[in-house]
Formats: sequence, C-alpha cells, structure tokens
Amino acid sequence: MASARHVRGVSLIEVLMAVLVFTVGLLGLSSLLIASFRSNQVGYQRTQAEFIAMSMADRMRANPLGVWAGGYNSAAYPLSGSQACTADLACTPAKLALRDQYIWSSQLRTFLPNASASIACSNGTTANATQLQVRPPYAGNCVMRISWTERGAGDSAHQDAAPRVYVWNFQP
Repeated sequence: MASARHVRGVSLIEVLMAVLVFTVGLLGLSSLLIASFRSNQVGYQRTQAEFIAMSMADRMRANPLGVWAGGYNSAAYPLSGSQACTADLACTPAKLALRDQYIWSSQLRTFLPNASASIACSNGTTANATQLQVRPPYAGNCVMRISWTERGAGDSAHQDAAPRVYVWNFQP
C-alpha cells in the first residue's frame, strides 16, 4: 500500500514541474513580444524622421529663391504661431519658406516625441532670379538635423529615454 501512494505523489510532482516549465516558457515568450513591439516602435519613429526630412527637402527644392535667401535656416524648430500665407494672399518666396516651416513644425510635433530640428544652408555663390534660370538652383549645402527621444528597448519601465538624431547633408 505504501508504494501505491508513492507512485501517485510522483505523478503530481511531474505535473507541477510541467506547469512550471510551461509558465517559464510563456514568460520568455511574452518578454520577446514586448521587445519586438519596442523595436517596431523605434523603427517606426526612424521612418517618420526620414519621411519628415524628405518632405522638407522637397519643399525646399520647390522654393529655390527662398533657399537662396536663407528663408529655411533656423535652429529653433518646431515653430509655433500662424502661417504667413493663406489661400487669399499670394506668397513671396520668403513667405512660402515661412509657411513650409510651420507645416514642417506641425509634422515634427505630430509624428516624433519631443522633436527638435534645425536647418542650416550655406550659399556656394550669390544668386539672383536670372541665375536660377540658367544653372542648377543651388550651389551650397544644407544640413538638416532632427532629434527626438525614444524609449529604450530594455525591460525597465524607469529607463531613461534615449535621444536619437537624424542628420542629413543635401543640396535642395
């Protein structure tokens, strides 16, 4: 009789060990999923930064006179306030540059957490409107810098946010 009770207790211990191993496996799987979601968010924010940078570069290419005049140079993005151009008012190149800055600032605030940016364009030569018609629109170089904070991929909920920077040298 003593051996029959001993056999039943062993199978109960085996079941408890199997549940323990299964639970540890589920915990490992859940931590893997959390790390995957965080990495996905990091990739999303980097893609957004690239998209925002490209959109501003396209706006700058569409307004070469504004770029020549330094209308896009600023170290204080995102800007706040109202746009310089409306549907009722015609835009000069300077006003169009200011409008582009406000649109870009809105995108920075919307898509990236704690975003800040700067654009610095250096003129290669002096230009005027007639020169723009006979040669490429810009001989200088522009440096666009976008920074934002993203949460680290670690498991700690109190981990500091990691600063990320996207820097791009281009000619509009």
